[in-house]
Amino acid sequence: MTAVKAHEVEGLIRRGPDPRAFLILVYGPDTGLVTERAKRLAESFVTDPGDPFALVRIDGDALAGDPGRLVDEAGTVGLFGDRRSIWVRPGSRNYAPAVEAVLKAEVTGTRIVVEAGDLAKSAPLRTLCERAGQALALPCYPDDERALGDLIDRTLGEHGLRIAREAREILSQSLGSDRRASLSEIEKLALYARGQDGVGLDDVEAVVSDVAPSVLNTLIDAAFAGRAGEAERDYRRFRHEGLDPATMLGAALRHALALLASRLEGPDKSPSILVAGWRGLHFRRKASVEAHLARWSPAGLRQAVQILQEAILACRRADPELAHAHAAGALLRIAAEAARRRAA
Repeated sequence: MTAVKAHEVEGLIRRGPDPRAFLILVYGPDTGLVTERAKRLAESFVTDPGDPFALVRIDGDALAGDPGRLVDEAGTVGLFGDRRSIWVRPGSRNYAPAVEAVLKAEVTGTRIVVEAGDLAKSAPLRTLCERAGQALALPCYPDDERALGDLIDRTLGEHGLRIAREAREILSQSLGSDRRASLSEIEKLALYARGQDGVGLDDVEAVVSDVAPSVLNTLIDAAFAGRAGEAERDYRRFRHEGLDPATMLGAALRHALALLASRLEGPDKSPSILVAGWRGLHFRRKASVEAHLARWSPAGLRQAVQILQEAILACRRADPELAHAHAAGALLRIAAEAARRRAA
């Protein structure tokens, strides 16, 4: 089946995927957006998402050890003949053989949603789903202005709220590119405005913290500049504010990927020229990002990406305390590497 373009994904989910595609792969660097879309796809197919027989959750690592389990689950009939969903969560091991096996089976009345990380074009899991006629591969990239506006309208609309144009613009500017953090802020705003006819600028200013240039950017900038003490202090503040460690790691991963893309696209260009062409970069961060580009090589950035991806997977399987340890450890490793590069 033809691969779906990133800008087409939201519309496809709203309309409902082609019923011939019983398996849907959701992947990309924005872990919050991937999880949110996978959840919507899995839950919308069944009558009662709270019924463990209707919505089955399986860890990817479990499938790696037992590739036939997915076929068995897909062939199970619900107690009352109702439709079922199988939600496969990310794992650190290769479970593409399990997906390949189920794509060869006859599956009816069941939707399989596979949640994955940032898959390369040649990744077996992505290749399988993009080529199979009974599968869809949905890429999830950080929200742009249009996607944020759509998220604001849809989420507030679910609470029976409309938002004034000026308030919508300010809210959109205050949200970052991480879907999970953005959704949390919009939900908080909806709760604050409950019982009102709509949401105004005063409501936005009273409730929404500035997600985009908040502690996340100061933390990331400190880590990639090699300022370990500052990064550790900002991380404690991050944790105190109650932000999810995966949100921080996702933001750091996007920054590393953006740095890597910039370095690869302009290998002979100076950091100042690269920063000048960096779309959406706040002017206050230009000096920091320029320093990052000057310090990090493509090889070093690939290493940083790997560190962050491994930490994100570890956080998903850990309890809150251990998840914070994984997140803080990943950032401090990056800070130490950045400091070493300056010393060299």
